[in-house]
Amino acid sequence: MDERDLLLLQLLEENSRLTTQDLAVMTEMTPEEVSARVAALEASGVIRSYTAVIDWEKAGNGEVSAIIELKVNPERDYGYDRIAERIARFRQVRSLRLITGTYDLQLTVTGRNMQEVARFVSEYIAPMDRIRETATHIIMKTYKENGRTFCEKEEGERIPYSL
Repeated sequence: MDERDLLLLQLLEENSRLTTQDLAVMTEMTPEEVSARVAALEASGVIRSYTAVIDWEKAGNGEVSAIIELKVNPERDYGYDRIAERIARFRQVRSLRLITGTYDLQLTVTGRNMQEVARFVSEYIAPMDRIRETATHIIMKTYKENGRTFCEKEEGERIPYSL
């Protein structure tokens, strides 16, 4: 992977709907070279998928999201992988990460309301073997997601100024 591949990845991460022609202009490559490089990045698994960043508050779906932190006893020879694979299978789980700090795993889950999220954690996640502790944080408002800012200023709105 070289600097041109990295530039392509940055551009696609920012806007995956850019055309091959747009990418060629922005990277000073031919459209054929861009297509070949993107195809190679897809084939190697560097580009895993293309997705839309959606402001679910604006969409009005009424879902609640929460961040769940888990303390986990790692499994001999497998570490956290097997428990993570089991958790990842739930449709409510939107993301799952191994993290450093007080907790071991962090997942983002969605549900129709707070009770559904709480029920999911108490009935499916907390009772799993190897889960020692959970901490649930309800997401009240999203300001930025996947590099996209959701904060919108109204036309003519001024930024407060003080000394």
